[in-house]
Amino acid sequence: MKLQRKNRLRALSLGAVAVSGALALTACGSDDNGGGSGSSTSSASANASSIKCDNAKGQLLADGSSAQKNAIDAWVKNFSQACGVQINYKGSGSGAGVTAFTQGQVAFAGSDSALKPEEVTASKKVCSGGQGIDLPMVGGAIAIGYNVPGVDNLVLDAPTLAKIFDSKITNWNDAAIKKLNPTAKLPNLKIQAFHRSDESGTTDNLTKYLIATTPSNWKYSGGKAWQAKGGQSAPQSAGVAQQVKQTSGAIGYFELSYVSDGIKAASIDTGASKPVAPSTASATADIAAAQVVGTGKDLSLKLDYKTKAEGAYPISLVTYEIACDKGNKADTLPATKAFLRYIASADGHKVLSTIDYAPIPDAIIAKVRTTVEGLS
Repeated sequence: MKLQRKNRLRALSLGAVAVSGALALTACGSDDNGGGSGSSTSSASANASSIKCDNAKGQLLADGSSAQKNAIDAWVKNFSQACGVQINYKGSGSGAGVTAFTQGQVAFAGSDSALKPEEVTASKKVCSGGQGIDLPMVGGAIAIGYNVPGVDNLVLDAPTLAKIFDSKITNWNDAAIKKLNPTAKLPNLKIQAFHRSDESGTTDNLTKYLIATTPSNWKYSGGKAWQAKGGQSAPQSAGVAQQVKQTSGAIGYFELSYVSDGIKAASIDTGASKPVAPSTASATADIAAAQVVGTGKDLSLKLDYKTKAEGAYPISLVTYEIACDKGNKADTLPATKAFLRYIASADGHKVLSTIDYAPIPDAIIAKVRTTVEGLS
């Protein structure tokens, strides 16, 4: 794992994103303490001093994407130090977050998938005179994490990945895996495939990748709920990562920041000149090509899962913060607006690369900042 971390850091120094500094991650009101790999230490005082608190006060309840939880925890630490506002982000998964938002239980939600039309309709009941909108705030690579003794470097492609998660390839020395890894000492070991048990935007993005790139091998409609047969399940990104870490022969998927000691991440053969490993830089290269497809104040994006660009990792995700464009509750609006303003700011985005997340491209995050200022 130390070598993998060095490779990621080297990729950062050579890639499009170079950020100095780090900060200690602290879970705030967390029930999903996944312990991602990006934990590091330094004072957050310089970052916190630039935060505009305005009239922020009290407490905020939020829920949603567990993929972004390590980022939210870091942001919450800085924001709470500066403004004294307590933010409880549960990280229960994208599906749970959207449901909590449309039921008026949280000030904002996080989701790795944009709101569906029926969810926008439901949001109008809690957003007086407005509706829920998608604000892209966090980018990242969906790592294909594995635990195979003796295999330090693994290459997979879309067809092979689809067959593994659909229980069509069940052993690590299968001919298809051998073909992609001719020099690896693949053991005669049963594959233990883990997927999310809860509704997850990470699942949605992974299956969108499989549908786009290998439809003949992935004949499911996709969505936040896992549809393939077989395999084993665990809740939230932290749960899947923990199962992979403790199970010999395991494979699973989760945001890159959850890769830790005992878990390695596979590189993906995209058809480029060489396989692409998940990293902040390679996810940034993919997300940079994203297009805004939302209308009005909604800024939902379309990612290119079929990319063959050199150095672009194709299984990426964007997490949206979901808030009311109008009709936010008066007692939580100042804090919600101040927190979203901070995490969309240049200082807020500097945090991301230090903990294995990819910042949102400048042209898109500039629109997010303008939209946040107009929340009412």
